[in-house]
Amino acid sequence: MSAITSTFRSLSEPRPNRGLPRSSNTGSHASSNTLKLYQFAGSPNSRRVRIFLAEKELGLTLVPADPGKGEQRWGAYRLINPRQMVPALVLEDGTAIGEVPAIWRYLEETYPTKPLLGATPKEKALVSMWERRAELEGFVAVMEGVRNNIPDLEGRAIADPHDYEPIPALVERSKLRVANFLSDLDARLADSPFVAGDQFSVADITALVTVDFAAKAFAISTPKEHRALTRWYEAVSARPSISA
Repeated sequence: MSAITSTFRSLSEPRPNRGLPRSSNTGSHASSNTLKLYQFAGSPNSRRVRIFLAEKELGLTLVPADPGKGEQRWGAYRLINPRQMVPALVLEDGTAIGEVPAIWRYLEETYPTKPLLGATPKEKALVSMWERRAELEGFVAVMEGVRNNIPDLEGRAIADPHDYEPIPALVERSKLRVANFLSDLDARLADSPFVAGDQFSVADITALVTVDFAAKAFAISTPKEHRALTRWYEAVSARPSISA
């Protein structure tokens, strides 16, 4: 199995609250009986949410949705998220919320202690801006390369319910985009301790997951000359939440 394929196939057993302590965030914490996160252990997008949960000390039930078994496309999960993507957050009343930023927003508004989306209007705007850049310029670039390179994803080159055939030529472009992203991120971190400013935020989560995703998918490591990026990566990787 290639390193790229293993990125999507490293599913572990169902793990309610594994690495995610129950919250003391507010008077009524999120418990495994009220919120469920449908996710896949090898999914970078699922990891973005798991890190967020661990940072805020929210304990949810993690329900596996394995793309290798077709559960996302043809199983009951399709009724939860018609886009057939993970993750998806299901509320106590059955409402399903897809898309990582939307899941973050719901949890941040419900459990505001230790904000990860910013505390003031200015902070919120900056976090949103930098997280968006990390996603579009880095995360999406890696995902584009992966989906156009894995034989098992034939007809699934774009992450949506429709079928699109891969374009192999996009893989090399994706690698170039990732290299440029790492360079730009290094320049940003030379002026700031964290991606969006002085505090750890979802911008750091997306950037960190992107760096790790690129390393697994394309064996792209951080160049030695990117000292600011290396400093930041070592510091952020040491946070307990990163292993969630």
